[in-house]
Amino acid sequence: MRPRRVLSVIGRVIEGPACVAEGAAVLAGQEPRFADALEQTGPLPLRLKKDGFEALLDAIVSQQISVSAAAAIWARLRAAKMTGPRKVLWATDEDLRACGLSRPKVRYARALAEARIDYKALRNTPTDEVIETLVAIPGIGRWTAEIYAMLALGRADVFAPGDLALQESARILFNLDARPSERAFREMAEAWSPWRSVAARLLWAYYRVEKQREGIR
Repeated sequence: MRPRRVLSVIGRVIEGPACVAEGAAVLAGQEPRFADALEQTGPLPLRLKKDGFEALLDAIVSQQISVSAAAAIWARLRAAKMTGPRKVLWATDEDLRACGLSRPKVRYARALAEARIDYKALRNTPTDEVIETLVAIPGIGRWTAEIYAMLALGRADVFAPGDLALQESARILFNLDARPSERAFREMAEAWSPWRSVAARLLWAYYRVEKQREGIR
């Protein structure tokens, strides 16, 4: 594993299991309910993905559908070799639709391919600027941008309060009357800084324990 980096511009970057374990220990030490959840989940998964076009396309595919449905669509796209920007642009709408993409997601996939993002530059760009860059692309909302920053860029202190699985997990763990709104959840998560992405991993893992299904791929 490469040495863990502490970069003043982008903050802590998660690069291996030791980083996740460190963050989980800090969160468990400051919040007893996290400690209880961690006992049930066991060690948290790393959940890092290679950054770049495929990671963002994968996030677009996963929008507003189940984990199993997203996995099936992604498997068909990979089998058809349509997970790269040039292949997406060369494919017909019918080709992409045959893999399971909805008409809006076909448009979003093409918009992403046409955007010509400098993915290497994003690695050293502050998280707020990464999100601002990504949400300017049609079909990429804040949830998709935050998931990319969290799981593809490894940012340790980013959260996705609009994620329904995270909201439901927090409702159960913190004994809330209802799922927190995105705004309220964002404010709630501020207490978990600088390890908010590890808090997300913990809540996803707890969701799996409680619901017996995955909250995210």
